[in-house]
Amino acid sequence: MKLFETVRQESFTTWLKRWGFNFFPAYRGTGAWICFLSSDWQEVHIKLSLKWTTRNYVGTVFGGSLYGALDPLYMVQLINILNSKYVVWDKSATIKFIKPVKQTVIARFLITDELIEQIKEKIKIDKEYVFEFPVEFQDDAGKTYVQVTKQIYVADRDYYRQKQVHPANVP
Repeated sequence: MKLFETVRQESFTTWLKRWGFNFFPAYRGTGAWICFLSSDWQEVHIKLSLKWTTRNYVGTVFGGSLYGALDPLYMVQLINILNSKYVVWDKSATIKFIKPVKQTVIARFLITDELIEQIKEKIKIDKEYVFEFPVEFQDDAGKTYVQVTKQIYVADRDYYRQKQVHPANVP
């Protein structure tokens, strides 16, 4: 189920991957649900609701659920988009809680064709780089409740292997 307007479609393969991801225990524990995963992995829609399993001490959505729901998605998208010529790792994240979440919120992860080309060009030149990816939890009216910036490390796989084996010989 698409939560945002998009021209992208979900394939049977990504539909299966989405269901597998939703029932993977580490992700399931966040309380979030992936509603859409495009066939090219460039777009993901998720939702997170206030339930007894996501409620914190003061009756709003637990911050760990909010962050955990967003945490793995950009890295997994990039791994599937960029292929085996690249190494992709989560590096760090910042989270800003703007308003307490008391209802269902949604988030969209979008990696454009232009961004993919920028990543490939940067890695071709520098061999490795840390990229920033923003994402927000919003309500249906577009009001923002949480902002997260993920820092994702991407490297040329051969360069990364050489760096692991002989760190002193890699600039």
